[in-house]
Amino acid sequence: MSNPAIPDSLPSWISDHIKLYFEDPEKAHMWDSGAAGGTGPLPTLLLITKGRKSGEARPLPLIYRKIGDDYVIVASKGGFPTHPSWYLNLVDTPDVEVRVGKDKFNAKARDAKGDEREKLWQQMAEIYPPYNDYQASAKDRQIPVVVLERV
Repeated sequence: MSNPAIPDSLPSWISDHIKLYFEDPEKAHMWDSGAAGGTGPLPTLLLITKGRKSGEARPLPLIYRKIGDDYVIVASKGGFPTHPSWYLNLVDTPDVEVRVGKDKFNAKARDAKGDEREKLWQQMAEIYPPYNDYQASAKDRQIPVVVLERV
């Protein structure tokens, strides 16, 4: 698994986090969210999707929570009314690469639904309470909660 190119369109704080994941995955794993206005260290993984238009590997660091053997992420896009590109990518191609610290593995992504989604949402909001504000800002868009199952 080689390191994919970092898209030029990303904000510098995200690009810097991706670079850190490539250079020092253990340091990047517990990311200091102060760089983006957060309150301190948060567990992050590096999700690598296949671009639905470009076909290229697209890396992005995301807050996660490990629940059982699975990793859970939230497609919040900061509460915007549209889904993030990475989420649309995995809807088209749910087979992804995941890096959690030094651990690299392939996974299959799926949306949590119903009661499972609600339970996982609450667990993710415990780690990062702004998710609740993001859902309010997203209005009619229900923010997806994604389960990454190791394959």
